[in-house]
Amino acid sequence: MKRRELLCLGGAGALLAATGTGWRARAATPLGASPLKVGLALVSPAAEVGWTKQHTLGVNAIKQALQTPVEINIIDNVFQPQDAERVFRGFAASGHQLVYGTSFSHGVATARVAPQFPATAFDSCAGSKVLANLGAFEARYHEGTFLAGIAAAKTSKSNKLGFVGGFPIPDIVGPANAFLLGAQTVKPNITCTVIFMNSWSDPGKEKEATLALVAQGCDVIAAMTDSPVAAQTAEQNGVWSVGYASDLSKFAPTRLLTSLLLDWSGIYVQDARDVVAGVWKAQSRWYGLKEGVVKMLPYAAAVPADVKAVLAKSEEAIKTASLQPYAGEIRDQSGAVRVRAGSALDESEVRSINWLVAGMQGRLKG
Repeated sequence: MKRRELLCLGGAGALLAATGTGWRARAATPLGASPLKVGLALVSPAAEVGWTKQHTLGVNAIKQALQTPVEINIIDNVFQPQDAERVFRGFAASGHQLVYGTSFSHGVATARVAPQFPATAFDSCAGSKVLANLGAFEARYHEGTFLAGIAAAKTSKSNKLGFVGGFPIPDIVGPANAFLLGAQTVKPNITCTVIFMNSWSDPGKEKEATLALVAQGCDVIAAMTDSPVAAQTAEQNGVWSVGYASDLSKFAPTRLLTSLLLDWSGIYVQDARDVVAGVWKAQSRWYGLKEGVVKMLPYAAAVPADVKAVLAKSEEAIKTASLQPYAGEIRDQSGAVRVRAGSALDESEVRSINWLVAGMQGRLKG
């Protein structure tokens, strides 16, 4: 694991105290006192773009937003649960008042450590448990991939799409399904081949998976990994791609259809403000296009104006919930009806999805 000590600014901070099993902050101390200490664990190496970059940008937004001194400490490449426990325990024991996990693999560790430090506020991206001093937040990735699927279908000539995912977990399986479902609103018979790397960051595997999809005739490839390699490889092979987390146009200047941007800054800043004010409360947040956590970057110049208009209208409809990406009828790969006509998956069903939609090529395991 690698520790990165980031900027420490001088001024007033917040002292935290335990009260029973709950969480409470004392009043802010005078100027010149200890800063608010924020600890962030990243699941893979800190990178120039991607998942870890967006969380780094999010937590660093605290420094610009608060009028109080802030010390931010980041430890990257924290993947194994036992390592995560040590990192979270170390943050809390060393006086960090606000501690973040940034992966589903951090969920168990934060849930174990948080009760041991009731004076510390914990928040876990992709976490599943909410405790007295442990919150959870997540993005509605599927809203972005659904829109990207519409654009992909309008662009594809082969009617074969591709998707490279990190792990076959609901946070990846769901968006992969939504990518194809969006495309099928344009071309009902279009297909998508999915490949899971079983890794968040493995450039070699990602390149291999992308080349395999290109070889199978996929001419628009989306990826949910912590690397720009899929977009870069697609560019090198004259294939369109859909970026994830960050703006990947630097790596695919001529063949990037759009990027699904993740902006966590609002969550990080609000948490920090609440901790300093002594009003922080554990909560579960699932934010998407409406809240600005998910943002679609400008579509490629090659996308016709009428298609961009359709995409803009669809985006607004998703924001108002008049368009549901998982509205029925939806069948799975076996042909079984998973969502009946006239209904849609609810939040708990979306966040636990473990099946692939009809038209998806590939398997979750093996």
